[in-house]
Amino acid sequence: MKSSSRKMAIFCLAFFIMIFASACNSEKSSGDGKDSKKDPIKIGVLASQTGALESYGKQTLRGFELGLDYATDGKREVAGRKIEFIVEDTETKPEVAVQKATKLLEDDEVDFLVGSSSSGDTLAVLPLAEEYEKIMVVEPAVADSITGSEFNKYIFRTARNSSQDAVAGAAAIAKKGVKIATLAPDNSFGRDGVAAFKESAVKLGADLAHEEYADPAATDFTSNIQKVIDAKPDYLFVIWAGANTPWNQIADMKVQEKGIKISTGAPDIAALSTMTPLVGMEGFSVYYYDLPKNEINDWLVTEHKKRFNNELPDLFTPGGMSAAISIVEALKKTAGNTDVNKLIKTMEGMSFETPKGTMTFRPEDHQALQALYAIKLEKKAGVDYPVPVLIRELSPEETAPPIMNK
Repeated sequence: MKSSSRKMAIFCLAFFIMIFASACNSEKSSGDGKDSKKDPIKIGVLASQTGALESYGKQTLRGFELGLDYATDGKREVAGRKIEFIVEDTETKPEVAVQKATKLLEDDEVDFLVGSSSSGDTLAVLPLAEEYEKIMVVEPAVADSITGSEFNKYIFRTARNSSQDAVAGAAAIAKKGVKIATLAPDNSFGRDGVAAFKESAVKLGADLAHEEYADPAATDFTSNIQKVIDAKPDYLFVIWAGANTPWNQIADMKVQEKGIKISTGAPDIAALSTMTPLVGMEGFSVYYYDLPKNEINDWLVTEHKKRFNNELPDLFTPGGMSAAISIVEALKKTAGNTDVNKLIKTMEGMSFETPKGTMTFRPEDHQALQALYAIKLEKKAGVDYPVPVLIRELSPEETAPPIMNK
């Protein structure tokens, strides 16, 4: 009897240890793997809430929040897991962007990064996505090098890149025998943009007569514009971002009256209000609220006006929305699993619907192929700024940029 009792006690003890170990392992797997339905999915959003690109950050953040709501039917959850997002201000300073991204990755333990408003900020953060093995959805930074020379496999971009802008910009004005000068900020955004535009324009037979680069923080463009005038081009193609636009000085120096036509990408609404002298200009647009014709954009315009005191969505609002939609759609396909390798495999080649129509992450460089718009600036009754009017939609295939990460 004693032997039998002893055996029973040993059996019970072994059984208890096995159950306890199993429970501990299960708990560890749930907590560390962050794929339990109890764990929220965390997204860290980097944006310029202050600094030169503050308005771009505001637009992106509004769009991102709207995108989460649209893609999840207002529930902000996928596969039973809640979605949380944490916003950090990069101040439009690369060193601050790195600090904030590190905080999101280490302290907040986010599953995704999104951002940022500045190409300089974004380029500084790219190595952290690789170091911490987390997906970073780039929006709205456009420098070609993000999905080119500085690319790593954790980077996906819903924003268009400089080469896509260049294809659209060149299509509007470049042809054989046309002389073009460019004016751009002296930073990665400006120089990448000019390089891409030059390549596209030259292919169409145009001659790049002069490249002019200005201090990104400049408020006086007199000397820059004079150099353009001295080059006597047929067109001045302007690439600019930020509140310190050169449009008033271009008008004051009577550039168009000297026989130089102006072309550019139509900016956000605040900058459009400074472009009255450019009515009649032909160029391109990334987005204006009535250019895309689809149900998602209709929802965006209606919901944005409802939430934000009848304001219209602006240039970078749909980009923020597209970034959120892309993450939610990927998570739906993985049933909420945030394993980075599964996500990469899922997102490569993934198509998803956005306010700009269908976007597709190109497998080779994770750049989202997307529509852009050839436009003309026109006066419109009741609107106090020149309105981008559609000439034609440029398809994702037509604006596909070269693959530059090889």
